Amino acid sequence: MVGIISKPDTQQKLEILSADSQYDLACACGTSRDEHRKRGGDGRWIYPVTLPSGGRSTLFKTLLSNVCTNDCKYCPLREQMDVRRCSLRPDETAKVFLDYYNQRKVFGLFLSSGVIGSPDATMDQLNSVARLLRNKHRFRGYIHLKIIPGVSDAAVEEAVSLASAVSLNIETPGEKALARLSQKKRYIPDIIEPIKLISRLTGRGSRYERVKQTTQFIVGAAGEQDAEIVRYMYGLYNRLRMHRVYFSAYQSGLGEGSIAGERAEPDETADVLMREHRLYQVDFLLRKYGFAESDIVFEENGNLSLTVDPKETWARRHPEFYPVDVNQAPESDLLRVPGLGPMTIKHILDRRRQTRIRSIEDVGKVGVRLGKASPYLSF
Repeated sequence: MVGIISKPDTQQKLEILSADSQYDLACACGTSRDEHRKRGGDGRWIYPVTLPSGGRSTLFKTLLSNVCTNDCKYCPLREQMDVRRCSLRPDETAKVFLDYYNQRKVFGLFLSSGVIGSPDATMDQLNSVARLLRNKHRFRGYIHLKIIPGVSDAAVEEAVSLASAVSLNIETPGEKALARLSQKKRYIPDIIEPIKLISRLTGRGSRYERVKQTTQFIVGAAGEQDAEIVRYMYGLYNRLRMHRVYFSAYQSGLGEGSIAGERAEPDETADVLMREHRLYQVDFLLRKYGFAESDIVFEENGNLSLTVDPKETWARRHPEFYPVDVNQAPESDLLRVPGLGPMTIKHILDRRRQTRIRSIEDVGKVGVRLGKASPYLSF
C-alpha cells in the first residue's frame, strides 16, 4: 500500500516534501552550531551557507517529488515503502521559493527529487524550475540542483548551464558496495560517468568553470570500510577536482536497518555517527592540512579510530616528527600538530614575525585544543 493524499494544496505538499528532504543530509555537517541545518517555524528545513563576503545565509531546500521508482535499501522514500506521496509542479516550486527569497528569508535554492518515472523525465522537471527562475523571473542567485543517476548527458549539461552548483551522490565506494543497496542503479554508467562529465564541463578554463560539483557517501549502509571511502574521496579531489565531498551517516530504522536487514542498536548508531565525524575530519586533513591518502591511519578493521582523531593518530605513529619548533617551523609542519588549526597557525605566523613565542600561553588561551598541542611543540 502507498499512502496518497488526494489533491493536496501547495502548502500541504511543501510540508511533506520539505520534511522528506531531511533524509539527504549533505551540507548538514559543520564545526559550529551556526553551520548545521535548522528547521524553520513553519516546519521547513533551511540550510546554512557561507557567502562570498564571509557572511551567512540559508538555503531553501525541498524535494520536487517524493515519488521514487528506485529501490535503495537505505532510503525511506524508495518505491516499496508506504509513505505519503506527492509532487510539486515546477511553477509551484519557483513561486514558493521566490516568496521566501523576496522576504529575505533565504539566500538560494537546493532542489532534489525522487525519480518520477525515468531519470530524464525527473531531471527535466528539476531543470524546468531553474529555467523558470533564470529566464522568466531573471533570478541570478544561488541554485543547487541534484543530478539524477542514469540521466542523459544532455540533461546533465543543461543542469550545469542553469545551476550555481550541482551534485550527484556517489553513495558507496565501488560497484560491489552499491550492489548491496540497489538492484536498479548501475555504478559506472549511472553515477561515475555523469560525475566525470560534470568534471569536464566545469573544469578549469571551461565555459562552466564557476559551477561547483559536490557529492555524498552514505556511511554504514553497505558494510564498506572507511579506508575504501577515503581512497575514493582522495581520487574525487585529485583526479576529478570535486569541490566538496560530504558524508551522511546511515539513519537506522529509516531504511531496512542495514545489509542484514536489522535495526541498529543505540551503540551502533553512535558508532556510525562518529564514523561520519571522523570522515569529515579526514576530509579537512586532505583539503586544508596538506595530508595525503597515505598519511591516513586505519585500524585493523579498515576503519578510522572512534576514540582518537585522525591527525592525532598520525602524530602518535610519527614521534620522530615532533616536537615542532613553534618559532621556526614552516606552516606545513605546524599543520601536523594536533590541536592546531589554520586560524591558530595564522596567528602564530603573524605573532612570530613581531616577537619570539616563549610558551603555549603566547599562542592563545589554553583550552582543550591548545592543551592537546602543547606536548607536540617546542619554544
